Amino acid sequence: MKEKSELQPIIDAIQSDQSPVGMDAVYVHALILDSLQRIEARLARIEERLDRVESPT
Repeated sequence: MKEKSELQPIIDAIQSDQSPVGMDAVYVHALILDSLQRIEARLARIEERLDRVESPT
């Protein structure tokens, strides 16, 4: 699991001073978004491999 400091750019992007939610909730959301980004990147790599297998050159 990444440290909070590694996720600070995501935290900064979704943080709101107007929100009644504390930093812990923002951190959890940042962790979720980070995980989704990694899953999306892995899926893209898998899809690229499948495309190469399905249509060899």
